[in-house]
Amino acid sequence: MRPLVKSSKLANVCYDIRGPVMAQAKLMEEEGHRIIKLNIGNTAPFGLEAPDEILQDVIHNLPQASGYCDSKGLFPARKAVVHYTQQKQIKGVGIDDIYIGNGVSELIVMAMQALLNDGDEVLVPAPDYPLWTAAIALSGGTARHYICDEGSDWLPDLDDLRSKITPNTKALVVINPNNPTGALYPDAMLRELVEIARQHQLIICADEIYDKVLFDGLSHTSIAALADDVLCLTFNGLSKAYRACGYRTGWMVVSGDKRHAQDYIEGLNLLASMRLCANVPAQYAIQTALGGYQSINELVGPGGRLRKQRDLAYDLFSAIPGVSVVKPKGALYLFPKLDPKLYPVVDDQQLILELLQEEKVLLVQGTGFNWPRPDHFRVVFLPNIDDLSEAVGRIARFLDHYRKRHSKG
Repeated sequence: MRPLVKSSKLANVCYDIRGPVMAQAKLMEEEGHRIIKLNIGNTAPFGLEAPDEILQDVIHNLPQASGYCDSKGLFPARKAVVHYTQQKQIKGVGIDDIYIGNGVSELIVMAMQALLNDGDEVLVPAPDYPLWTAAIALSGGTARHYICDEGSDWLPDLDDLRSKITPNTKALVVINPNNPTGALYPDAMLRELVEIARQHQLIICADEIYDKVLFDGLSHTSIAALADDVLCLTFNGLSKAYRACGYRTGWMVVSGDKRHAQDYIEGLNLLASMRLCANVPAQYAIQTALGGYQSINELVGPGGRLRKQRDLAYDLFSAIPGVSVVKPKGALYLFPKLDPKLYPVVDDQQLILELLQEEKVLLVQGTGFNWPRPDHFRVVFLPNIDDLSEAVGRIARFLDHYRKRHSKG
């Protein structure tokens, strides 16, 4: 029988957050092992669930959620997003500029499919959230990764970014706050990025899903608020700040100068119509979430659970010999670095697999986020204090053994 092979379009598509090491973890769980999973920012398994008022609104509206809705989404949900853009000082946004999706992930893929022809290029940060790179490849484009500088709190290296621009460059992706580094970009950096997009006529794609997950009293500026004359696509949703990952509810906002982009917007409308609509029941959560009590502020503020877990994880990793880490200002992750003199790692996926097998802790290797060297890994700091301490203790023990096994002495 003729073998059935996957599409060649998947040749450069990968998503190591749920990759082969996670598949091995699943097999180990089936054999009865307890795995501590620090590989994915899924809040519910760690006891961080959506606020009850959101759940109750979804339940209340279920009887009227059986049919399709407008392909862009329910009017009250989109109106709530419009109000949110006003709070964020993004100008000129109306109902028709809002697209509700089955999570931000669907909308990222949709935006890239509507935009890219074979050979087109998109500027993506390194490290990145790997769905961006995968969506670009799946759409026939090429991700050109600009380096973020660990020595400058993981801010983009603008000279490197400029060097990656070619006549084929169509868009600039900005992930702020950043996954996986936790960096928060100051306004001065955002204005520099807007100016680069302006000069080279690039669309700005702003992934701002963590805009409320901020520490140390810091605040977030939407890059679209600084770019009235540049076309911006801003992505956000309920998964992180409202702990509603499984609802798969996100939105995309089109703002800035749209006069030259009508054909592209027609493409977005076509793709939105082809999937009929986003999940209707979960859309009833949006208005309540955005307009209701913002419980995320308690979690990230002084004494809050996420704040304490961030601080503990930072302190514990900083104490491991040969490990350095920039303290995250936002999001749910740390991106520690291994000193290559102490940890001569050649294959970081193999390193993560050995950690899983020896200590039953699941992480994601740094190259899974399109970081160019095998010297980083990403850690989710969602577990409670006791579980987090145990997990980092296991990682420290593994690294100690690894260091001694590979020492030249």
